[in-house]
Amino acid sequence: MKGLTDNPSYIIELMEGGVTLEDVIDGHIYEQALAEKNAFVVADIGALMRQHVCWQSTVPYLQPYFPVKCNSNPLVIEVLASLGLGFVCANKGEVNLVLENGVPPENIILSGVCKQLAHIKHAAKNNVQLLVCENEAELAKISRLHPGAKLLVQLTTDAHAAETSMAFGSSLKSCRHLLEAAKELGVQVVGVTFHIPTSCQDAQEAYTHALSDARCVFDMGEELGFSMDILDIGGGFSGSEFQLKQVESTIRPLLDAYFPPLSGVQVLAEPGSFYVASALSLAVNVIGKKLATSPWDEFLYYMNEGVYGSFSPKLLGNTIAAPTVHKHSPCAEEAVYPSSLWGPSLDQLDQVVERCLLPELFVGDWLIFSNMGAFGLDDSTWLSSSSQLPVFYTVSISDWDDLQEAGVSLDNAKMFTMHQYSA
Repeated sequence: MKGLTDNPSYIIELMEGGVTLEDVIDGHIYEQALAEKNAFVVADIGALMRQHVCWQSTVPYLQPYFPVKCNSNPLVIEVLASLGLGFVCANKGEVNLVLENGVPPENIILSGVCKQLAHIKHAAKNNVQLLVCENEAELAKISRLHPGAKLLVQLTTDAHAAETSMAFGSSLKSCRHLLEAAKELGVQVVGVTFHIPTSCQDAQEAYTHALSDARCVFDMGEELGFSMDILDIGGGFSGSEFQLKQVESTIRPLLDAYFPPLSGVQVLAEPGSFYVASALSLAVNVIGKKLATSPWDEFLYYMNEGVYGSFSPKLLGNTIAAPTVHKHSPCAEEAVYPSSLWGPSLDQLDQVVERCLLPELFVGDWLIFSNMGAFGLDDSTWLSSSSQLPVFYTVSISDWDDLQEAGVSLDNAKMFTMHQYSA
């Protein structure tokens, strides 16, 4: 297929004629088998489109704002920007990234509990007006450096505090004082933001309390003369359509009660994992093996990527799901063994998967970790101990047609037809 530009930033494999994502992974594993057996990433751009369609059909009343910290890969940002998403940025580098992809400043939120002065100044310089604020110290900085800002009050929730062990945000009790301080400083307050994590055990109770509190803050703000018209219900969306429908069934009646359509309030959400989790897969190679007999028989497998590379989110408490074994079709009679997966450093912290059941593996085997798109596999973290991991972009013919129909052109990409690899 003819390239879309003479100097492409990205090369995208176009899958047609029955070629699947598994075929793409097979092909690159074959290529690596002939080279150095480096780990690599495969990015299915079509997954972004499929998740966008799912979002629009399930929660069309929620305007998606993608948190860039979830995945700052430039091509991912380009696709999501072309699909019309807004963005939540934590620093000026992220702001620049989305601005470079044609995102209007009014579709950018500068978040952060304690923002650096330079980031606030940068937002003001680039006309990014929506800023999150949770306390008077932050309010004072914003009023001095960005007096034209429009603030979203960060409201704390019990569910978020339980997840982080820290009560980020302003409590309902302290919101009145924060609003009065903003009024005195002449800074606009336009809405409220909060976050309910996916780990929340009782989403019904959490959203009920959060939306009730948000309604109270809206009422207080309007009493003080603020034009309150933006509600950001944050993240809390996994990549699962089933989970999205569960959240939808929870929040829809609550929004109808507290923020009905006729209220004129624009309701935003921050689906990070939902959009990108399924888009990226990571292939790693088994480079070592050991049988441990204490305290129980267990195979320890060492991989060419660990927590000091692609699996760094494990150090932050994230759980890494067990991988699949490449070119392996499990059968009922096959023996599986207690196993643990480790990175190459031989560090006690470099344990990627603590315990799982796998067939016996051998040095040189490949493991595929799916749903890695929300684990920070972007240009800054595709780093192993020796070199930057390669990333291979791919999209099916049908998904590419859907992307083009949605207005995604990817002018900086060169497309070519994926061919079948043969070992």
